[in-house]
Amino acid sequence: MASFTIGAAVSLLVFSLLHHQVHGGLVGSVINGCDLSHGNWVFDDSYPLYAAPSCPFIETVFDCVGNGRPDKNYFQRTNCRELVEFEPMTVACMLYTAVLGTKYTLVTKGGLSTFTFLVSFSRNAFIVDIVGTPDARVLKLDSISTENEQLWLQNDVLIFDSWHWWLHVGRKQPWDLIQVGNRTYKDMDRLVAFEKALTTWAGWVDSKVDPNKTKVFFQGVSPDHSNATEWGDPQAINCNAQTEPLPGPDFPGKPHPAEQVLEKVLITASKPVHLLNITALSQLRKDAHPSVYGLGGHKGMDCNHWCLAGVLDTWNVLLHVALIPN
Repeated sequence: MASFTIGAAVSLLVFSLLHHQVHGGLVGSVINGCDLSHGNWVFDDSYPLYAAPSCPFIETVFDCVGNGRPDKNYFQRTNCRELVEFEPMTVACMLYTAVLGTKYTLVTKGGLSTFTFLVSFSRNAFIVDIVGTPDARVLKLDSISTENEQLWLQNDVLIFDSWHWWLHVGRKQPWDLIQVGNRTYKDMDRLVAFEKALTTWAGWVDSKVDPNKTKVFFQGVSPDHSNATEWGDPQAINCNAQTEPLPGPDFPGKPHPAEQVLEKVLITASKPVHLLNITALSQLRKDAHPSVYGLGGHKGMDCNHWCLAGVLDTWNVLLHVALIPN
């Protein structure tokens, strides 16, 4: 969960989530008739607007150009040309007016004014608690600690994100047992566990969050492209050597099951939660992962993470437009 996150620059246009509350807590995802859950990606040679070496925050494993990737077509834009372009100079006022009372500092020295917002990142991949005992690490699907609650409620904008870590097993799995109420399990279907945790979180939002003070977002599930049969390519195994996005308007494979769980839970919330609907548009981008130009180099195959600059910049544009006041 991050209290607020924004990219250094962006390479794409996306849709915003400015519709009023519909279906319980889930807030809509269309602007000016353009919905990127049903669209296409088109090439624009004016993008990207930044190069990875110019941004000190980009880790080497995501710098595909710096790692030798020869093609550049994964710098693309969507066909939603009705949307507002990202203008970095407007961000400060939009952040402040999106949530009145946002904490900031303003320092003026000579002709330079520096406007700073507090940005924090809480690394809690499961949102619910993992509690250490003398015998095991216990993932408690019905528990959110007071410590996390107090940390989250200090912020004006909350952005939650989960799922990726729910699939980890073996030494990458950060828990040993799962607990729900008084029952303890060695393991369970990860989608079931994910839904139980999200239900706990949605209940927390309903009971603790004041929507007049705090705007709540949940980022949709980031898809991987590790199995080419999901998009019907008999010539491919995974994202390796993919240089073009899939044609839209829809992903040819099945809907992402974790995204379906997420939307199901968001609908049950009584307070508004804005879904940053990145799943469908990202499913079309089989070409935008590091593949052999990321972690491990040509000895590895990364079809989970994304090249920067690239698709993740779209996610930041989506957030940027979603924060524009109605």
